[in-house]
Amino acid sequence: MTAAMNPSAFVDFTLKEIQVLTPNTSRFVFELPADQVLGMTTTSCLMIKYTNAEGKAVIRPYTPTSDVNQKGHFDLIVKRYDGKSNGNISRSKERTGVMSAHIHNLKVGDTLALKVIELQSFSFKGPMSKYPLQANQHESVSLIAGGTGITPMWQVIGALLKDSEDKTKINLLFANNTAQDIILKDELEALAAAHPDRFKITYVIDAAAEGWTGETGYVTADLIKKYLPEAGSAGNKVFVCGPPPMMVSVCGPKGPNFTQGEVEGALKELGLTIEQVFKF
Repeated sequence: MTAAMNPSAFVDFTLKEIQVLTPNTSRFVFELPADQVLGMTTTSCLMIKYTNAEGKAVIRPYTPTSDVNQKGHFDLIVKRYDGKSNGNISRSKERTGVMSAHIHNLKVGDTLALKVIELQSFSFKGPMSKYPLQANQHESVSLIAGGTGITPMWQVIGALLKDSEDKTKINLLFANNTAQDIILKDELEALAAAHPDRFKITYVIDAAAEGWTGETGYVTADLIKKYLPEAGSAGNKVFVCGPPPMMVSVCGPKGPNFTQGEVEGALKELGLTIEQVFKF
């Protein structure tokens, strides 16, 4: 299959569709030639660039949620952040609000609008490989995600479950502000129903509304121990992806120059080492 992506240069793609998922999260569908895939591998990501009003380049990493073999289009799920500190999935407005707001301000329209979209086309550079995941590489994987940190986990889950020869067990702990913020919920639960012996999900939200029966609060060592008891055992790998405050409290921040850094926070409290943990 021909790949549309060039790892060494930025390439422009045009937005063709927007699908609203929650009040602040949407799926953005970008065009690819009908006979081309994006050129991604599982657990790789894109660097997205645009030039702001001051003429400065803004560059941020994003993980597509479409299948790596999908032709004709690729999807990005993007949450619009306002920079407020809000428990599990707060983020810095300076770091994330600028790009997410820019993406959410893009328009998809008719022929007249296409000129505007063409002028505002995103430049993508990638893919950037993150973790060389292979079938049956681990007996089990424990996934800890916060908010749109589910996007690289979705890649991992999809790759492992669609391989009929893969026996890896998958356990997902997914944190959000509210139940309404849980993105890909229907898709995740469909996979869990189709693979009950391999894939399990636990949700945790900051503030429970009436009728919520899941966990509330933050992702703590006790919560990880309760729902991811396999974490740290032989044959297990823990993957973590979420906003900076959650990363600090769960596993510690990444090191300089995109290195993994040390394991800190809840996972250190549970005795895990950097060899047992991967930070997206």
